[in-house]
Amino acid sequence: MPDTAIIGGTGMGHLPTEYRIDRIDVPTRFGPAFVKLVSRADGSEIVFLSRHGEGHLLPPHEINYRANIAALVELGVTRVFATNGVGSLREDLSQGSIVILDDFIDFTRGRPLSYWDSVLNPAASVIHTDFSAPYCPNLRQALIETASDLNLKIVPTGTYVCTDGPRFESPAEIRVFARMGGDVVGMTGLPEAVFAREAGLCYAAVCIITNLGAGIAPGKLAHAEIVDAMAAPSADVRDLLMAAAKQCSSVRNCDCRFPRG
Repeated sequence: MPDTAIIGGTGMGHLPTEYRIDRIDVPTRFGPAFVKLVSRADGSEIVFLSRHGEGHLLPPHEINYRANIAALVELGVTRVFATNGVGSLREDLSQGSIVILDDFIDFTRGRPLSYWDSVLNPAASVIHTDFSAPYCPNLRQALIETASDLNLKIVPTGTYVCTDGPRFESPAEIRVFARMGGDVVGMTGLPEAVFAREAGLCYAAVCIITNLGAGIAPGKLAHAEIVDAMAAPSADVRDLLMAAAKQCSSVRNCDCRFPRG
């Protein structure tokens, strides 16, 4: 089983038909998860997980983030690249921009706070995990170097603000998030990134800006328009992730894999 996975978000829930794809159902202590083993023409393999499920049926607040991470752990995955469609909190970050995240602000409220659970997934003792580097530096560097090799223009840093959704943010919320130092806003990057770190996985995230936030955008926001906006850059992001996964296959030692109690 390959040790690298891609979690695909909105607009990235499917892979091209030239890949051989085998579905794997993984039971976990948090519930079932559905992943795919992807085989490429060069003989390499990667695990793929569609965050919103088959047919994009799960809204952000109903995704079983812990089951998804637990399934990857069960399969022996140690590295995860994730994608997110996001809104921009800055006028200079336009639609179609690709951002490599390096920090986050969590405004979710109704989701589990930890991968560890006293009933479903108890730890030997209370664990407080370090987030001085919220996203794996090694995977982030692999993404940045691979983007350069592919002549793909990216924004190498960005702070992600996560809200519960599924509603879009209000203009006042967008203003507050921007003043707090946020660059982009989305609904699915957390607690996924937290659970991955707590589970000992290296995790990095690539964002595609699909729209300007409310109050910055000239009109109303619509989900269908966001999905359409993902279409153009999604192929570039897919190529970036596949190439970066191959490049970082030799990375074996990383602090991200050892949660600190």
